Amino acid sequence: MPRMKRFRLSFFATLVVALTATGVAQYEVRLKPDPTKKVEVAKAESVGMSSERLARVHTAMQGFVDRHQVAGVVTLLARQGQVVELDAIGLQDVETKRPMKPDTLFFIASMTKPITTTAVMMLYEEGKFLLTDRVSKFIPAFAHPKLTTGETRREITIRDLLTHRSGLTYGFSDDGPVGRAYRADGVIDGLKETNETIADNVERLAKEPLLFEPGTKWNYGLSTDVLGRVVEVVSGMPLDAFFRTRIFEPLKMHDTFFYVPEDKASRVATLYTDGPGSGLKPIQNGDKVGNNVVEGLMRRGSSRYFSGGAGLISTAPDYARFLQMLLNGGELEGVRLLGPKTIELMTVSHTGDLTPSPQGPAAGFGLGFRVITDLGQSQRTASVGTYSWGGIWGTSFWVDPKEKVVGVLMIQQYPTTSVPIADVFQAMAYQAIVR
Repeated sequence: MPRMKRFRLSFFATLVVALTATGVAQYEVRLKPDPTKKVEVAKAESVGMSSERLARVHTAMQGFVDRHQVAGVVTLLARQGQVVELDAIGLQDVETKRPMKPDTLFFIASMTKPITTTAVMMLYEEGKFLLTDRVSKFIPAFAHPKLTTGETRREITIRDLLTHRSGLTYGFSDDGPVGRAYRADGVIDGLKETNETIADNVERLAKEPLLFEPGTKWNYGLSTDVLGRVVEVVSGMPLDAFFRTRIFEPLKMHDTFFYVPEDKASRVATLYTDGPGSGLKPIQNGDKVGNNVVEGLMRRGSSRYFSGGAGLISTAPDYARFLQMLLNGGELEGVRLLGPKTIELMTVSHTGDLTPSPQGPAAGFGLGFRVITDLGQSQRTASVGTYSWGGIWGTSFWVDPKEKVVGVLMIQQYPTTSVPIADVFQAMAYQAIVR
């Protein structure tokens, strides 16, 4: 496939470098989006990278498309607040031959979680609760959690939810008695269109047994959906309204939402899985892929169900603005959502000596992120303290505070276990850093 035009989107960036009393350079990044929504791509050399080496990102991503491992991909790489690589390769939809573009919309699934965590921590900074507060203070149905064997010794706290140590799980990924109970009782995993609200689902979830005593283990599940409901209760706003008015509008994230507006529906990328031979097959709602039935695709118009764990749709440039805010210590273009010390608290490991480690021997889990704690064990180029996450449909990101790097990769592919595109993108990004 011939190389597609590289789009120059305008994050035009002004980098202010201030020297602290200790002589250490600190970066305050101000990204000013052009009204046309184009993002200007800076020269790699201006931020200590090699243009020649950075071109390997495109070559590597093109290879995944040419081998029909993915239909298309959008990558964005920024360093020191300047976008140095923004590429759209392949097709947004194979059947209609619509090309992938930088503003293609993707179902980002669990990349919703860091945004919900940010909303929670904004309310924490306003003094609305402590991380040690019991969830039942805001959702009384959680007042008496139980195990399959009886009552728990203590209740779930806000911090338990933020760190996935609550004992909650996902029904689609748990084949034990708790997962079976979720499925039998209709607990929604967040990837579904429904006329219910998250309040309805959380009330149902609160009646289910926990996998373990809160705080004693790590398990990925519906904790962040419960946090979304906490945001609603504490703020008095529906989650979509809180996100829109408190996060998306201040950060100028105009292409991030729970339900796709009709005038933007043509920009949504199609989700694919492995097809016959070496081809790809589009996935529709109701299709069974592996052991899972796919739900929640093509959410358009409006609805009342806002999953804080998996519900958002976004673009690579929009999500990069959110990540740049985090990297800047909670501020973007003069708009501050969080304080630097809160960001620090969010992006260190909170899982300690839990065995087995939730993210393997290389990483722990912070408040919404995987955090690298041992670079050697990670077996990848990055830095200790790099934080990251991804979504079930193939999207992923990382933020490296030491190198001042933000990386976003967007594909729509399920499953991605046999397609190491995210790891290759990260490796190609770091090899381009020369100083």
